[in-house]
Amino acid sequence: MVVRIEIRKDGGECIIISFRTNPERFSSDYERIAFFRKLHGWKQTVPRNGKNYEYRRNGLLDSVPHEKIADSVFLVAKEHMRIMEEFFREWEEKVDYDIMDVVLKARRHGHNNRTNI
Repeated sequence: MVVRIEIRKDGGECIIISFRTNPERFSSDYERIAFFRKLHGWKQTVPRNGKNYEYRRNGLLDSVPHEKIADSVFLVAKEHMRIMEEFFREWEEKVDYDIMDVVLKARRHGHNNRTNI
């Protein structure tokens, strides 16, 4: 599934979030995996009656429109900054993160004045 953030008019205010986990600060690999699952979600496979059933478990980024820039870097509309800050504050003892404000300038595409990030 591809998610696009659409910025209309002359551009929009966004944030870039970058983070780095500190594996030695987590109490276990399970706890570190829990961080990534809460952020990105995961696919769960449940065996039942000789069959495997797959379920998609949503993470925070499933409800926040974003654009992935790199493995640990993504762009989010500024209107979603509070929810992202709250999430990373919960993990701040184990995850270093930076939030940078950016303003995007729109480029004309066809007949409308919108930019897909």
